[in-house]
Amino acid sequence: MINLKGMHYPKHIILFAVFFYVRYGVSYRDLEDIMQERGVNVDHATFNRWVVKYSPMIAQLAKKKRKPTSPSWRMDETYIKVKGRWCYYYRAIDKFGVTLDFMLSEHRDEEAATRFFKKTIENNGWPDKVVIDKSGANYAGLMNINTVLFLHGLTCFIDIFQVKYLNNIVEQDHRFIKKITKPMMNFKAFHSASATLAGIELAHMIRKKQFKHTDLSDYHQFLELVA
Repeated sequence: MINLKGMHYPKHIILFAVFFYVRYGVSYRDLEDIMQERGVNVDHATFNRWVVKYSPMIAQLAKKKRKPTSPSWRMDETYIKVKGRWCYYYRAIDKFGVTLDFMLSEHRDEEAATRFFKKTIENNGWPDKVVIDKSGANYAGLMNINTVLFLHGLTCFIDIFQVKYLNNIVEQDHRFIKKITKPMMNFKAFHSASATLAGIELAHMIRKKQFKHTDLSDYHQFLELVA
């Protein structure tokens, strides 16, 4: 449960503003205007603080409430602009399009790829196979994971496939994230970008029916995850 006691504004206003921002891809100033039309006067900078503070907290809670995923993964990275420069956004989904994990990185190299795969395995368990692009860094990252398995005396390794057409599903899945981030006019800081992306990914997961209570609206599913 997210504790919002002591906040100047009611809980339902804070949660509605956070959800609306990460789900519909508006600027903070647009959100300020939208909320004013509903009789809520909140400065756009306050909306920013709410999103950055609560998005990763709610996303972390939601991890425990996801439906099971497939051990067949698709992994790729796309680009997110932060402070005027492109950063690398690692994402993984399973073969059915279910979001597994994501990570923003300032670098696209073996170290970043290894860190991403470790994070994804920690949150989802071990995959049977992972499909990637032709990136040598991503391949090296997976080989590092297989090396760890070997050093622990295990002989069941992750199968690695570098087949472009099999990765089309994750490349298509990037589109929703890019659509939402485009109106945000670039992020001003790395930590706020990472926090906001966690909220955007959560909204996308709700949209893809990855949680219980799929009979509810997206917003009410969001509220269920906070409860």
